[in-house]
Amino acid sequence: MKIDIGIKDQDRVRLAKELSRLLADSYTLYLKTHNFHWNVTGPMFRTLHLMFEQQYMELALAVDTIAERIRALGHPAPGSYAAFTKLATIQDTDGVPKAAEMIALLVEGQEAVVRTARKTLSVAEKAGDQATADLATQRLQVHEKTAWMLRSLLEK
Repeated sequence: MKIDIGIKDQDRVRLAKELSRLLADSYTLYLKTHNFHWNVTGPMFRTLHLMFEQQYMELALAVDTIAERIRALGHPAPGSYAAFTKLATIQDTDGVPKAAEMIALLVEGQEAVVRTARKTLSVAEKAGDQATADLATQRLQVHEKTAWMLRSLLEK
């Protein structure tokens, strides 16, 4: 059935592509954060274990929201590791880094999602898609704040 939600077909295609990148970065960051939650050690174990848990739980909800927005625009949401690997700007981390490196890697991941969300926001604004713009703005706020909090842990 034809979709008539006030957004041009070609704009919905562009929006779905940008949202797919946001989904891939968010899911990759979710997986990295969950991995670090499981494997963190050291004197900050409890603090980081709980913080990482809060972060991956928030990301788990976010990926669902992003995927559902892609579907609402009439496109399939990517949902495999292979698809996410092609779309994501965040790289996997080999091995188990020390706690401070985990924090630094998560800062990089949070900032990568911020950059992707900014691109999504720009495309949404040009297309007049307030719902996607709102979603991207919310993601920007969450990831900028989380990056700041993580960076604060690295201060000497």
